[in-house]
Amino acid sequence: MLVGGAAWVSFMSLFNVQVLNRAPDWVRARVLAVSMLVFQGAVAAGSAAWGVIAAQDGVGEALIWAGVGAILTNSLAFFMPLSDTTVDLTAWNHWRMPSVSNDIVSEGPVLVIVEYDVIPEQAEEFIKAMHEYGRIRRRDGASRWGVCKDLETADRYTEIFIVSSWQEHLRQHDRITRADSRFEVRIRNCVRSEPTVRHLLYS
Repeated sequence: MLVGGAAWVSFMSLFNVQVLNRAPDWVRARVLAVSMLVFQGAVAAGSAAWGVIAAQDGVGEALIWAGVGAILTNSLAFFMPLSDTTVDLTAWNHWRMPSVSNDIVSEGPVLVIVEYDVIPEQAEEFIKAMHEYGRIRRRDGASRWGVCKDLETADRYTEIFIVSSWQEHLRQHDRITRADSRFEVRIRNCVRSEPTVRHLLYS
């Protein structure tokens, strides 16, 4: 029991440290909260399930199958190992801050429009990169994200997304990480010039 308890405490500590190390600074508390909720919920659900099995087949039978399950679970480490790839989650606040009036209200939502002048030969690669980049936009607080092709101006693509408030959009600038830079590099290689960004506040 002593060895088992010590192993359990050590596992929980190492597991929580791994979760924290793999999450960006701005979302670590929420990631840890969700992780603990799922983990503790699984423990409670497992306890109830083994209780049902013990009530039907006996305590000895339940313990045997629980031991077999524990052994099989440990063997998953050989077939489904954790990735050794390190991700640079350092904040990468390189976006130009919007030039707006100082007395702007904090309410929203805010519509952000980004226009790209895409090289025709790179259009397909641009669309693929943008859809992957859209996941980052939504992760950082955007909603209703999308990319559209201009039917009147050749090679112009427009990215649009909505943020709940102006302050939330400013926080987006702090949430992008250096690991996300590879997507921006792919997009920059597909366009002729710097994209044009516009911010529209709902009235």
